[in-house]
Amino acid sequence: MKVMEIREYGGPEVLTPAERPDPVPGDGEVLVEIKAASVNAADWKVRRGKSLAQHPLPHVPGRDFSGVIVAAGPGADLPVGQEVFGVCPTETEAAYASHILFKSELLGRKPAALSHVETAAIALAGLTAMVALEDTLHLKAGEKILIQGGAGGVGGMAVQLAHHLGATVVATARAENHDYLRELGVDQAIDYRGADLGELLGDCDAAFDCVGGGTVEGTFAALKPGGRAAFVASGATAPEATRPDVTSLRPAVSRSRERLERVTAHLEHGAWKPPVIEVMPLSDAVKAHELSEAGHVRGKIVLVP
Repeated sequence: MKVMEIREYGGPEVLTPAERPDPVPGDGEVLVEIKAASVNAADWKVRRGKSLAQHPLPHVPGRDFSGVIVAAGPGADLPVGQEVFGVCPTETEAAYASHILFKSELLGRKPAALSHVETAAIALAGLTAMVALEDTLHLKAGEKILIQGGAGGVGGMAVQLAHHLGATVVATARAENHDYLRELGVDQAIDYRGADLGELLGDCDAAFDCVGGGTVEGTFAALKPGGRAAFVASGATAPEATRPDVTSLRPAVSRSRERLERVTAHLEHGAWKPPVIEVMPLSDAVKAHELSEAGHVRGKIVLVP
């Protein structure tokens, strides 16, 4: 099978094409022929050796995919020929490949209305947004939420879901992405460059920070007393709140079929539409990482083997 692997940590150029034997499914496992895999910020953090999970080298990165089961081991509960999508455990990853060995019980059935490319673009981003807004922030209709990095993959899914849930949605992005944000359901778009979110807002019930680093202080400032903020780009734990009257949270984005089925249900109920997608061949993973790491990708990059 074809893979793009990391043999040493470093810049995008360390991604290297390689051939590996096709794995054989064991008990409860299936072999999936990958039709599409998306690029996530976690991928280039892994490539640089900055990931929280440590991986022995050589390592195949990639955390979500869509494809077709081509072989099944004993006890697998999905058949050969089933179209599926999955979000890889952080300790294994391996979606930058033509095939992947996966536990059958962790796979979801691919949404019939979406292509493999669209499904891959939504998998981890949708799961992360759903866990943050519903399971962590417990966002309710009528509340006001700030989403930092609203034009990105996770941020765009969060914007759509918050709008679907009946919240008033504020999101940050560069000014040239504001029309795109409004198409997704944003009520107020803010150019993050030079914005004082405490002065502009300060009345948000909740906030979801998909950027981290320099945005954290503004995220807390945007909240009203008693507000809560969720962070997915600030490490394994939530950053310490900069004020005593708000709560800082770190979503636990665990993998399960039940959660993937919830992602599919949201799609079927109109909560999400696929983001803007740039499709690239798997062999162009170096270029894909250059674009992703620059931090200004609108929507998602998806790799096709």
